[in-house]
Amino acid sequence: MSTPGPRRTTIKDVAELAGVGVATVSRVLSGGSASAETRERVLDAATKLDYRPSALGRNLRQQRSGGVALLVPDITDGFYARLCDGVLSCARSYREPVTIGVTGDDAEQEADLVGGLLEQSMDRIIAVPTGDGEMWASAVRAGLNVVFADRRVWSPGQHARALDEVPAVLTDDRSGLRTAIEYLTGLGHRKIGFLARQGMSHRVAAFREAMGDLLDEDLVVFARASRDSAYAAAAGLFQRRADLTAVIAGGNMLGEAAVLAARELYVRIPRDLSLIMFDDVPWAELCSPPLTVIAQPASDVGYRAAELVLRHGRRPRTVSLPTELIVRSSCAPRR
Repeated sequence: MSTPGPRRTTIKDVAELAGVGVATVSRVLSGGSASAETRERVLDAATKLDYRPSALGRNLRQQRSGGVALLVPDITDGFYARLCDGVLSCARSYREPVTIGVTGDDAEQEADLVGGLLEQSMDRIIAVPTGDGEMWASAVRAGLNVVFADRRVWSPGQHARALDEVPAVLTDDRSGLRTAIEYLTGLGHRKIGFLARQGMSHRVAAFREAMGDLLDEDLVVFARASRDSAYAAAAGLFQRRADLTAVIAGGNMLGEAAVLAARELYVRIPRDLSLIMFDDVPWAELCSPPLTVIAQPASDVGYRAAELVLRHGRRPRTVSLPTELIVRSSCAPRR
């Protein structure tokens, strides 16, 4: 009976020995910035483990594995499920397989997944990024062909140029929020809240801009990437601010939390509180009352992102897809 050979050293092994994150190892070995002490620890760990980082550069330039990697925060979220469907549909037409990874909107988990993809020489990635711009800049410099979907990341200084060249497929959140707020203010609402989760800085910025002089920062609340945290954020807002008359949920998980919190706190929608939710998931229309939504073309976002990562030649820097306000019964004039 044959015995298995020794396990190959991975980038994660180097990170553990050096006492740093996978993103830091990737950054150091691809020539990115790091303190002298950190760089020395990483290089010393790589030497002790006899780690050969070919996949961090040379391997990607010389050979490419087939397929596309897709990184999303949550595969159970309706929006990201439809985004995945769009990617799969496009990749199928190119006869390319898709590997899906779930980041949980956690930067370390995302970096670990990217490190693993580098190890496998998979150089085409579609990502809904967490916001760690430095890690993504290092990955791009290492030779990854990256397309951002739904949101993009930035990094100051020396990393800005690498990220500026990464294509992104986004929805027009600014226009969607402006239309929603115009609708609510037209109904007489002035105290309008916003429920957000980590990674939604672009959407929060668009809300603040659309609110203008009506903005009350205390009505902008944040949740972590879990249903329990979303519920706690919504319930806390409803209990803390009795003057709140309308709220916009930044995603369908947050909308679900708002509906549940309102029901348990005996807040009547729309009599006591008007509610608008980002994303038109199937249950929104079946809710009682049916929810007014800012609909996003999630499947189209995925399809266009896959087209960009699979396309050869010149690509647009940003593709912006329209949103649509679908008015149902969850909003009413301020009483």
